[in-house]
Amino acid sequence: MFTVAKKEISTYFKSPIAYVLIGLFMLMISVLFYTPFSLGSGDFMPVMDSMGFFLIFLVPILTMRILAEDRKNGTEVLLLTSPTSLTKIVVGKFLAMYFIFIIITILSLIYPLIMVAYGAVFTVQLAGAYIGFLLLGAAFISVGVFASAITENQIISAIISFVALLAFWLAGTFSTQVGGDIAKFLNWISLTARYDVFTRGLLGLPEIAYFVFFTILFIFLTVRVIERRRWIQG
Repeated sequence: MFTVAKKEISTYFKSPIAYVLIGLFMLMISVLFYTPFSLGSGDFMPVMDSMGFFLIFLVPILTMRILAEDRKNGTEVLLLTSPTSLTKIVVGKFLAMYFIFIIITILSLIYPLIMVAYGAVFTVQLAGAYIGFLLLGAAFISVGVFASAITENQIISAIISFVALLAFWLAGTFSTQVGGDIAKFLNWISLTARYDVFTRGLLGLPEIAYFVFFTILFIFLTVRVIERRRWIQG
């Protein structure tokens, strides 16, 4: 599992993809950070909200090749015949993507630390928001890995991942257009509503459990998709 993760991390950092994504993310935060900071505001929470939304665009690009490329190049056969369990392989690839995400998250800390240096306080609310951001990233990446498993085309993988993440993000908004049990269901699956709990400085156990379950579910579905292909191919 960790061998797979190490290999994938090495592959990403030998290509420009990781550096471009990290650069774009930091540029986005810089632009969002400049306005409130230049006005003397010590509130970083609006930036955190935008960081969560920006992941909808970043994660599909990050994860689009993680399994799709193996299938396109024919190296998926090695995965299907490997003595290592598929679960460990998929989790290893997920961990590789999550490691890159953690690096991005750590780099983003420079901005609230700048605020602290100018007299702002690193609040419990901000700490809770970062915990929520890490959980949100794990959930998003699990969807991206799943999307990459169901197609050999990286662009299609990115599109599927983007549409799915956008739907989960906007589910709460859609619920206002309907009523009854459908509205309750949309609110329940809404990633926005769950993430908002953390940005308010609350560490709700139901929200933590939801993100963990969500992530495990899509990793499980990814394994099942690949296992099904192995069974079909004999």
